[in-house]
Amino acid sequence: MQSNPIETVESSAARVALWRALHVEVDAPPHVLDDSIGLRLVAPDDDWRKRPDMHPEGTRLFRASIVGRARFIEDLVVERAQQGVDQYVILGAGLDSFAQRKPAVADAVKVFEIDQPGPQAWKRRRLGELDLPAPHFVAVDFEANDDWWERLAAAGFDAGKPVVVAASGVSMYLTGSSQKTENKAR
Repeated sequence: MQSNPIETVESSAARVALWRALHVEVDAPPHVLDDSIGLRLVAPDDDWRKRPDMHPEGTRLFRASIVGRARFIEDLVVERAQQGVDQYVILGAGLDSFAQRKPAVADAVKVFEIDQPGPQAWKRRRLGELDLPAPHFVAVDFEANDDWWERLAAAGFDAGKPVVVAASGVSMYLTGSSQKTENKAR
């Protein structure tokens, strides 16, 4: 793991968080996902809705994909929690806000967010500034071949218990060499 990670939000994580907020603002109800936490975390300038990547019609399909996959995963986590599964691992968590939006579930389920050290430090700081609950952070640089299983166990993950693992926002950012490492870890 790099020794001095740059503490900043990833642009792709910020974009996804803003699309989730935009969904509530511009898409007709009923909303698939009600998420304004990411907007609070990113705290963009007042003109954020005028950015080309926030165009209400031009990003409609991207937003639908983002909120649809998040809703599917979150419904699965809630369902499994009701069946006694008490661990949820999010690979490449970015600005995921499950732990903040679903505090009752997050109290019963250990939410582990795995992401790069710098962006994760930024998110941890922002959650503190906003006085929002934090998940179990697991800093991992997949590209540096960090042993994410080891780091996950060190954060309190129990490999002998059932878990829901989501990897909906990480694989497209990995190079071929880090994907080989990921496959080997499985």
